[in-house]
Amino acid sequence: MPHMTEEEIQSSIKTAIQDAIDYVDSDIAGQRERAQSYFDGNVDLEHEEGRSKVVSTKVRDVVRGAKPSLMRIFMANNKFVEFVPKGPEDVESAEQATAYCHWVFNKVGGYNVLSNAIHDSLVKKVGLVKVWWNTETIAKTYTYENLSDDEVQALVSKDGVEVVEHSQEIEMEMDEEGLDVDRNVHSMVITHKYEEGEMVVEGIPPEEFFIDGSAKSIDDAYIVCHRSEVRAGDIVAMGIDQDVVDDLDGSDEDSLIGNVEKIQRFGPSMQDDGEVDNDPSMRLVVLTEAYMRLDVEGDGIPTLHKFLCGGTDYKVLEMEPWDKTPFADFQVDPEPHAFYGRSLAELVLHDQD
Repeated sequence: MPHMTEEEIQSSIKTAIQDAIDYVDSDIAGQRERAQSYFDGNVDLEHEEGRSKVVSTKVRDVVRGAKPSLMRIFMANNKFVEFVPKGPEDVESAEQATAYCHWVFNKVGGYNVLSNAIHDSLVKKVGLVKVWWNTETIAKTYTYENLSDDEVQALVSKDGVEVVEHSQEIEMEMDEEGLDVDRNVHSMVITHKYEEGEMVVEGIPPEEFFIDGSAKSIDDAYIVCHRSEVRAGDIVAMGIDQDVVDDLDGSDEDSLIGNVEKIQRFGPSMQDDGEVDNDPSMRLVVLTEAYMRLDVEGDGIPTLHKFLCGGTDYKVLEMEPWDKTPFADFQVDPEPHAFYGRSLAELVLHDQD
């Protein structure tokens, strides 16, 4: 079998993303919007003239009553994850691994991540957490004076060092035999660039997550994707060409997937977060991170790939083989053999009516 061409890959990923968005938008989004509306104290029933307009906030009361109990399951002790040793020789390493996970959990704001995921699962069917290793290029500037030739050579030979300013003077000094000799004295300003990585654990809004309609779980899904709007400058910082980013578009407010849920969260006065007309780097661009199995090599075995797609046409910007999707889901009332179950809010809507 031949390798897939760029056009075939582009067509496959675009179709799969659009099908997943259409499924969630038509079958799931409306149920989440209704549940959030009831949580906010509304009902679908019309008011009858002469009767009270007071609404019992049953959905909100039940959700708020259940959430602390669920949080206590995870937060009741200081061992969110515990590694159990298999033998006496494993005791020390298991204790270190347990302590490390506890430290990471606190470092990434684990309490808030967990609280948000549980809240979304109670109201919006599913709470979603994304976990990845983030690598950034760090640049630091240093100023040196009175350096010798050997010290200068040692500095500039390091990887990632760039000389910004350099001046040299000649000074007289006395050697071991008492003779005057010339010595080079250097003053320098250098920039040292290096990569630094850290684990990131972040809750993502349910309206930014999409999965194919036939999926039973994240692991067996045909496609899973995270679609959001990102500043153009941030995409350039990822290493994408400026010319490519300039051709990518953002979503129209009226057609933005999940726009109703965003308005429910931020209010009807939701704006574009201070976009500056004369600063192209602040322009909002649609960015979709998709994980999909494709037989790119033509060997008959589809393998998981990560695709970074830009704009509403989902132009493939980057593609690489991947080992595991970086999402975890929290659900309170799963439906067997389907990804989306029911939220706690949905189970008590009629009580509020």
